[in-house]
Amino acid sequence: MKTQLTEKDEGCVAKSVSASSVLQGESGGIDRANVAILMCTYNGSSFLREQLDSFSRQTLRNWTLYVSDDSSTDATRSILDDYRRRWGEDRLVVFDGPCQGFGKNFISLLKRPEVQARYYAFSDQDDIWFDDKLERSVDRLASLPEQQPALYCSRTRLIDAEGNPTGFSPLFSRPLSFQNALVQSIAGANTMLINQAARRVLLSVPENATVVAHDWLTYILVTACGGRAFYDSGATLDYRQHGGNLIGANAGFKDRVVRIRKMLSGRFIEWNDANLEILRALSPLLTQEARTILEHFETGRNLGLRGRLRELHRAGIYRQTHGANISLILAACLGRV
Repeated sequence: MKTQLTEKDEGCVAKSVSASSVLQGESGGIDRANVAILMCTYNGSSFLREQLDSFSRQTLRNWTLYVSDDSSTDATRSILDDYRRRWGEDRLVVFDGPCQGFGKNFISLLKRPEVQARYYAFSDQDDIWFDDKLERSVDRLASLPEQQPALYCSRTRLIDAEGNPTGFSPLFSRPLSFQNALVQSIAGANTMLINQAARRVLLSVPENATVVAHDWLTYILVTACGGRAFYDSGATLDYRQHGGNLIGANAGFKDRVVRIRKMLSGRFIEWNDANLEILRALSPLLTQEARTILEHFETGRNLGLRGRLRELHRAGIYRQTHGANISLILAACLGRV
């Protein structure tokens, strides 16, 4: 997870969206393998060429890169202009971002009516994709019904600023579900691919909502609305760790300790408050099972110790690793959920 996001409507989606219009819809004749790569940039010239070159090497060729740049003052725009001349204007499309932080920049890009595809891949400006990233992602979702929201994500290989491998992101093996999504973000947005149905769900989020992180929110909403989420235990990209990262990979012991401290300090409560506000607003889109889980979760957060633990147990929430579950139980006991 790299960023914290807030919603900004660019006018292509109505404020009120019914469940049927969000979870259904026609493909409009878009080719089945067509992918829109969504990238937000800001002063990313140091590593941008390596990322763009990795797009060029993709085994799946039917993609278009959409970039929203927040008034970069370095060579970012000139690099993008260079690649647009080489690739063609239909291959790389650049927009001016809203200049209100990465979060609003990303949401503004997601909501642009010019951006249309069968699938949407989220990208950072400083990673290096493996050659088969898009092909593996699309293959996993291609057999699903088009009206069903779907999400693909994966593990990452970590590299330093010079591109040297330093390890991998945590490996998860438990099922992906709404009960897990409520209390844990499964993977970074830079690994994610969603289908058109999932995008419609994301676009129904109220424009004034506080979005903690778009990768976490994507996982929550896809699983809450009866969608499918897939986690690939194999890495699909090199995730660069450097001084400019907004949020790192959370792979080391020190990183995990910091996150546990944030959870117990009350930050986890704030994050859950923001996510629950969005879920309440989108209640008509949720499955009955998700609404029941959510009712137990919300009720438990407001009860005393015994009632809180009872309701959270009924909600069935869990995290992916033994250590993370211990920290979740501790947070529940202390009323920090």
